[in-house]
Amino acid sequence: MYWTLELASKLEDAPWPATKDELIDFAIRSGAPLEVIENLQEIEDEGEMYECIEEIWTDYPSKDDFFFNEEEY
Repeated sequence: MYWTLELASKLEDAPWPATKDELIDFAIRSGAPLEVIENLQEIEDEGEMYECIEEIWTDYPSKDDFFFNEEEY
């Protein structure tokens, strides 16, 4: 399983919180790349709910990780 910013961004509009099956369904319906669906299928799942993408890909950067000052613009 591998994630990139581009792949993970396909789940930003997912209906959080969601189960693994709900995320797979969302990815299919939204036309996400096959890699996103494969990554979701590889998650070892015990029926738990995921609150956000960070719970699936722990290295997902937050807005704080970027050094862009929104107040300047």
